[in-house]
Amino acid sequence: MPLRVLADLPVSPTVTQLLAGNVQLIPWDTRDGKFDAIYTYGHPKVDAALMDQLAGIRVISNFGVGVDHIDVAAATARGIPVGNTPGILDGATADLAFSLILAAGRRIVEGDVYAKGPSFTHYDPSYMLGREVHHATLGIFGLGRIGEQVAQRARGFDMHVLYHNRNRRPEVEQRLGVKHVSRDELLATSDYVLLMLPLTNETRGMIGPAELRQMKPTAALINAARGAHVDTMALTEALSKKTIRMAALDVTDPEPLPRDHSLLKLDNVIITPHLGSATEETRRKMAEMSVENLLAGLAGKPLVNRVGA
Repeated sequence: MPLRVLADLPVSPTVTQLLAGNVQLIPWDTRDGKFDAIYTYGHPKVDAALMDQLAGIRVISNFGVGVDHIDVAAATARGIPVGNTPGILDGATADLAFSLILAAGRRIVEGDVYAKGPSFTHYDPSYMLGREVHHATLGIFGLGRIGEQVAQRARGFDMHVLYHNRNRRPEVEQRLGVKHVSRDELLATSDYVLLMLPLTNETRGMIGPAELRQMKPTAALINAARGAHVDTMALTEALSKKTIRMAALDVTDPEPLPRDHSLLKLDNVIITPHLGSATEETRRKMAEMSVENLLAGLAGKPLVNRVGA
């Protein structure tokens, strides 16, 4: 009899193929019967109450790196290992983050809409001027694996790269020529401020009205991490009042935004639907690793990648 796993369906066809014959994925709203594990695909909330409701689960496997939707401490207290998929999505997410930097600087999305619309009837050299990316200053909050790869890409554009971490990374500073600065200096001097750090109690809401006022009026805010890093209403006001020039977001809070949200009506914001790791190659690797974690936990074996291990 297949093992029963609670999952927020639908999942990737790759996941279904890899689990064929071994596991029965049960829709998230179902709570009848015994469950052996939880598989999270689209960031549903997994808290202590759900773990207690599904007493007896052997593993929680997450499709992705971020596990802010899972109460890992509660899982650990109950002896439930939590698996995720680090390392394999760094390059794809860094590509997307740098794409947002380029799009914010050179107004790529606005240009596409204009070029396809009825107003583009002749070329005007003075219209839709953007800001240069090469030799500009990039400030990265969170120089982890993905942030480091963004910094590597920035070198190809001769950018000046600043970063702010809880812990300095001298080896990376020497290898990539990046500079560790204070939070205030990064905000005040960067042309592009990139958020590339995990969501914690300390980083939730880290960009609010005060931080947006610290940024240069010509600067752009880029968020390719988690939407809750940013106070959405404060950002909407800052963009409306041109406190900052631009924002490019792969994540929002909430996600997705209500379709009538005022942020969606602004021309100086780019929003993509959480595409950080959305390449065919990376998403397949994520599926494979998340399934490996799931099957290992079900078999009582160590996970390939266990959060906090």
